[in-house]
Amino acid sequence: MRIDKYLWCVRYYKTRNIATTACKKGHIKVNEQVVKPSREVYPTDIIELRKNQINYKLVVNDIPPNRVGAKLVDIYRTDITPKEAFEAQELLKYSKDYYRKKGTGRPTKKDRRNIEDYLDDTNDDIE
Repeated sequence: MRIDKYLWCVRYYKTRNIATTACKKGHIKVNEQVVKPSREVYPTDIIELRKNQINYKLVVNDIPPNRVGAKLVDIYRTDITPKEAFEAQELLKYSKDYYRKKGTGRPTKKDRRNIEDYLDDTNDDIE
């Protein structure tokens, strides 16, 4: 089975076209080699793919006959992605929540309340 079709079948990509595009951009490696979308996949191959700033790593167990349901995906692949990849994603998500670029406009109501709370706390410490 082609690598783009396999990744679509095991639900890593929503459409086969997106999987093909990821292959063309070099986001997908099989046995540590960047591959084209037409590359055949066999059991025991190790696939590395970069999606949403996470480097997934999976082992092909079997080839599915067609797209499978989410509950059956584990039959056809084993996810060996290190936990550090997901932890880094969590930290990145938290850092985005509190970071606001300079010059992005007026503060929101929540920002204004946070600023007022901060200023009230500093004034209480002075008195």
